[in-house]
Amino acid sequence: MKKFISFLVVLLTSFSVFAQEEVQMADQMRADGKIWVVVGVIAIVFVGIIAYLVLLDRKISKIEKGL
Repeated sequence: MKKFISFLVVLLTSFSVFAQEEVQMADQMRADGKIWVVVGVIAIVFVGIIAYLVLLDRKISKIEKGL
């Protein structure tokens, strides 16, 4: 258990170190206005996944009612 907890502490510490670095690509995309394209694509993918899950839930509900 101690190994697992120490692993999590090291992992979370490394994430905080990476978060403090500046990302040149993100700054350039923000300056060019292309960041909105990335946000749009991510939003479209997210909406597609949600729609798929809703349709899948409806199909499963119909199958459950039929049994």
